[in-house]
Amino acid sequence: MTEPTGTPNRRDPYEGFAGHVGRTFAESQPAWPPRRTPGGGAPNIVVVLVDDMGYSDIGPFGAEIATPVLDGLAANGLRLANYHTMPLCSPARAALLTGLNPHRVGYATVANSDPGFPGYGMEIGQDVPTLAEVLHDAGYATYAVGKWHLTRDSASNAADDRRNWPLQKGFDRYYGVLEGLTSLFHPHQLVRDNSPLDIDELPDGYYYTDDITDEAIAMVKSLRAHDPDKPFFLYLAHNAVHGPLQAKPEDIERQRGRYDGGWDTLRGTRFARQIADGLFPAGTTLPDRNAEAGFDVGPWEELTPGQRQRYARYMEVYAAMVDNIDQNLGRLTDTLRALGELDNTIVLFTSDNGGTGEGGAEGTRSYFSRFVHQPVPDDWDPDIARDTELIGGPRSLVHYPRGWGMASNTPFRLYKGQTYAGGVRVPFVISWPAGLRRGPDDPGIRHQYQYVTDVTPTLLELAGVRRPEQWRSRPAQELDGVSFAPVLRDARAPAAHTEQYCEMSGNRSYYRDGWKLVTLHRPGAPYDDGEWALYDLTSDPTETTDVAADHPEVVKELASAWEAAAWRNGVFPLSDGSGALARRHPAEERFHRPLTLLPGTPELERYRSSRLISFRSFDVSVVLDEHGAGDQGVLVSHGDQGGGYSLYVEDGRLRFAYNEYGRLHEADAGPLPVGRRTVTLSATASEGLRWEFRLLVDGVQAGRLDGSVHQLIGMAPLQGISVGVDRKSPVSWPVYERHRGFRYTGGLRSVTYTPGAQAPYAPELVARALREAAAAFE
Repeated sequence: MTEPTGTPNRRDPYEGFAGHVGRTFAESQPAWPPRRTPGGGAPNIVVVLVDDMGYSDIGPFGAEIATPVLDGLAANGLRLANYHTMPLCSPARAALLTGLNPHRVGYATVANSDPGFPGYGMEIGQDVPTLAEVLHDAGYATYAVGKWHLTRDSASNAADDRRNWPLQKGFDRYYGVLEGLTSLFHPHQLVRDNSPLDIDELPDGYYYTDDITDEAIAMVKSLRAHDPDKPFFLYLAHNAVHGPLQAKPEDIERQRGRYDGGWDTLRGTRFARQIADGLFPAGTTLPDRNAEAGFDVGPWEELTPGQRQRYARYMEVYAAMVDNIDQNLGRLTDTLRALGELDNTIVLFTSDNGGTGEGGAEGTRSYFSRFVHQPVPDDWDPDIARDTELIGGPRSLVHYPRGWGMASNTPFRLYKGQTYAGGVRVPFVISWPAGLRRGPDDPGIRHQYQYVTDVTPTLLELAGVRRPEQWRSRPAQELDGVSFAPVLRDARAPAAHTEQYCEMSGNRSYYRDGWKLVTLHRPGAPYDDGEWALYDLTSDPTETTDVAADHPEVVKELASAWEAAAWRNGVFPLSDGSGALARRHPAEERFHRPLTLLPGTPELERYRSSRLISFRSFDVSVVLDEHGAGDQGVLVSHGDQGGGYSLYVEDGRLRFAYNEYGRLHEADAGPLPVGRRTVTLSATASEGLRWEFRLLVDGVQAGRLDGSVHQLIGMAPLQGISVGVDRKSPVSWPVYERHRGFRYTGGLRSVTYTPGAQAPYAPELVARALREAAAAFE
């Protein structure tokens, strides 16, 4: 349900220019409840959702990247040129799968926080049926593969009740990663159905995008082997092209040299294709390079030759990831074609938000040192030196400079996280040959405004499935989205979604009938009327000219509408990333207690592991029942190539490896005597977000790491704690090359973590001090 309209409808900005051709589609009328029949019946539904892909990154929206499968789907289907989403992934996914505004569902931001307010609950309520649940109850088989990121990080472990895992939200099967990002060569925790998988090593040549596509194809084949008629809903949610950027060597090789001309040239060529293709009216302005402080992009021609070489490599890797997504979509559509079902399958392809600027001005070869969301000391290095040829491979966790994010979002301004079009306007392709047949003069482009909440009601209408009014013995929450099926069937149909609020990290916007009111909020700055900019999208779809001073009455009206919608949808309190809402549920205090792990324990989940070491001193005590003269292997490991530490025995000597966001430090504690031993790794937190490490054998210091090292914070270590082995992505690549996972051969009894007190700079303590100061002032 859209917000009530307070101003009359304005003119269609695309009326009268070439490409705006009205054609009515032939409508299919599937039976209800759905069953497949030899003649058609209820359509299968495939939703392909990619992560952090900008508007211009596929062929149908102007890209030079070869995407023949998407080109074919667009040629036979439709492109929604004016589709909008949320600026970040979890809110967008919650809105897409429920049809409700994300704050109402409880996803004001990504599912990596829990400050205790309704809009930040990070759980889909029991009175909100998901698209999967509705389709499942209507007779569909329901499958999800890939990124979930709708489970709060603290609830992603094997001891959780799983009430917000995929199978409890309507899916029959699931395979993928619950969190928002992972290594594509060594995913940190794969989950099948309701269970994390315990994996020591992945096969050579493994690549996550290929893997989840294999699983999706297997699910469809298995269904057809058992039931030839039952329709299915497949939610294929890629972690690509989210950072860290990693691609297969052969895919990178095809992109060699393509981006040597830089982002300025790339924007120009992509925009020219978009105009020629009818995505925008002639006369639309391509904005200047982003110039806002902290988001600015410099001219490509001013870079040094070395910078150009490295930066071009980043974009080659990104393009290779897009290429690989298209290849895998081709494998899936080939399977549907072989089954004779492609024509009666709705295939929907889109992105959860726009391209990102999180790589910074220069990009990074150390993704987790850049991606910390925490004040860091002056000596913090957000980019660790790496050989250019390693960029994109399993040994480097990288992200491109934000100049490529700007090009990704052509022709729009700014990036993921902002409510300007660069963060929220993304590609959208939909194909259903049996149900949406274009006339010969219809170019297949729709320019009406659509929003991510419209996906659920649209797919339900196309499938002929009614959304229940009651859900689990209570009234179902009403939809915010509206079906755009009439727009799909007729290019002349008016947009039913005429206004929409948006908010992300203090950035706000309000759309109404061609007007857009928007802010670019600075963390810690006051929320006042001076932040608002106003754009007339009917004449300025790329948001280049602020007309707020010319239309103060529109600014006042839309600002008031935004506030009313914010109260109605649970947007408050506003969190702008300045730390005011850095709080956690009190139940998480149990994660800070000492923990003993026994041999054979599956890898401890990432967030659970991090609570034992984050922003604090800690000890790790390893009890060896019997260490023999020839015994060797990893005693305990935590982390991966993006950051971590490993305690191991090699050639009779006790050794320690610390991976400081890609920079490897090593310590040798000398020979480890045979017999029953207690080996302790002691980390002392110090100023400047640093640790000092000592190694003790039976309580006596045997070695230490020279100097102090920066602590692992944010999403590092990405991989959790393992006992007696270094699983999947290794902490030390040289040790991995010599021994792979290097399982310990001696008698290991236990590993005990003893967390110390948190350091004064821990975000939770800082937030608590702020709250106590505010309470004292009041």
